[in-house]
Amino acid sequence: MNWTGLTVGYALSGSHCTLEEVMPQIQRFVDAGANVVPIVSQTIMTTDTRFGASNHWQQTLRQITGNEIISSIVEAEPLGPSKKLDVMAIAPCTGNTTSKLANALTDGPVLMAAKAQMRNQRPLVLAISTNDGLGLNAANIAKLLIMKNVYFVPFGQDNPAAKPNSLVARMDLVMETCEAALQNKQLQPMLIERFLYA
Repeated sequence: MNWTGLTVGYALSGSHCTLEEVMPQIQRFVDAGANVVPIVSQTIMTTDTRFGASNHWQQTLRQITGNEIISSIVEAEPLGPSKKLDVMAIAPCTGNTTSKLANALTDGPVLMAAKAQMRNQRPLVLAISTNDGLGLNAANIAKLLIMKNVYFVPFGQDNPAAKPNSLVARMDLVMETCEAALQNKQLQPMLIERFLYA
């Protein structure tokens, strides 16, 4: 697919253990010619973890995309009327973000950008990373599965022995899922086997 001339909103919520995995996916969009607009949750902007300092991730996003980061509701709101994003991905999409999105709560830049994308009836792609995907969050995932213009990066249990409720998307399929979403299609198979531990 030719991404030249297309604008991708790439949003990251606070699954810090997944950030290293998604940076190469953002690079893939840039290498393919897309204009990538980075959007981050408050936790990405403020939290240092054993997976990396906040400043490191911010610098990496700016270096890869060449764009400033959208990090507030005020900055994200114009994405609606401007219809700037051809496709938007939330990758990683935490259980918290999934829950709020499914229940129409807009309390941060990622959710505001997602709301703007849905308002414009343009594709929104979710790459879930949640420890309770088969627990309390299962109901929220189910609500989003039947929503128009919402698509899922193929996902499965990442550690069924130790964390039986945990679901994580194949982050290396974010671009392929976005390509399918731009054609109003869900990339299949959506439910996949990830890793099995004894």
